[in-house]
Amino acid sequence: MRCGKMAAPPPPPPAGAGGAWGGVRRRCQRLLYWVPVLFISSILCWSYYAYVTQLCLLTMTNIGEKVVCLVAYHIFFMLFVWSYWKTIFTLPMNPSKEFHLSYSDKESLEREPRGESQQEVLRRAAKDLPIYTRTMSGAIRYCDRCHLVKPDRCHHCSVCDKCILKMDHHCPWVNNCVGFSNYKFFLLFLAYSLLYCLFIAATDLQYFIKFWTNGLPDTQAKFHIMFLFFAAAMFSVSLSSLFGYHCWLVSKNKSTLEVFRAPIFRHRTDKNGFSLGFSKNLRQVFGDEKKYWLLPVFSSLGDGCSFPTCLVNQDPEQASTPGGLNSTSKNENHLFPAKPLRDSQSHLLTDTPSWSETSGKAEKGKVGMSNPALTMENET
Repeated sequence: MRCGKMAAPPPPPPAGAGGAWGGVRRRCQRLLYWVPVLFISSILCWSYYAYVTQLCLLTMTNIGEKVVCLVAYHIFFMLFVWSYWKTIFTLPMNPSKEFHLSYSDKESLEREPRGESQQEVLRRAAKDLPIYTRTMSGAIRYCDRCHLVKPDRCHHCSVCDKCILKMDHHCPWVNNCVGFSNYKFFLLFLAYSLLYCLFIAATDLQYFIKFWTNGLPDTQAKFHIMFLFFAAAMFSVSLSSLFGYHCWLVSKNKSTLEVFRAPIFRHRTDKNGFSLGFSKNLRQVFGDEKKYWLLPVFSSLGDGCSFPTCLVNQDPEQASTPGGLNSTSKNENHLFPAKPLRDSQSHLLTDTPSWSETSGKAEKGKVGMSNPALTMENET
């Protein structure tokens, strides 16, 4: 009996084919990430045409009303576009080099088995860093993808695949991480987009009613004016809730991530650990110079790597406290960090008012935390 020849195995894929396909897939993903931004941009362009051309130039008959509406509209439009642009194209800030493990520390970490020896490597790398937050198990927050000790309020973004300073969230509508470098721009974007929609809805309302009740003849402008009012009103509702939520976050000095998982410090979890009081919380985001508060220019305080805290339990392993003050005194109201803060942040601590939200609250301790020798583990 004749046996047929066995089919030859298929040739192996050429070298690098998998990598090339992965590169194509990543490029397609990057393009898809821009779809929400293109959607918002197209809505914005259409609203400009509908309001300026169809409403102001073709429908309004009073010259004074036209001028006032056009001038005010373009002010809101410019501020809206400016803040949106800055939110999109301001690169998120990453931890500075001092938080990255050295080459020798990386080798030691990979060579040592997971245990006390590996923990000692991390302990040595983090001992001089201004960090106060820990993982849920009490370990120093370490990112094994970026190979760095995470600064306070820093988190790894799975979309950007980077550690982002004071990360709030990754926003698909701006295709960017909202964090320390652009959080002020994001707030102004919400504020000016809300004002933009409210202004359109308010000035378009009377013409919407006239078209709805057939008080004006049917023209091409009817569709644009009626749909413009509906779109502005709907966006106003969603934006007002989102903007109000982030105003509350600023007043409490919290991020969206910290609302869902409160920061964990040396002795306990404290959801208000970074709150210094309303005025200082506001200044930390908008800066000290009020003339820049309403403009989308960077004016936030600090470098994003360290933040003053109001959780002030002194670690017993800390050898001494700043200025020689006794950390166990029960009559002192002076609060200070156990590790030096960046110069741009430390002046927040020198003002007379207490760090706490209100002076009537019970004291939360007397001094800042040190960087204790804790059990550490990797955190992605």
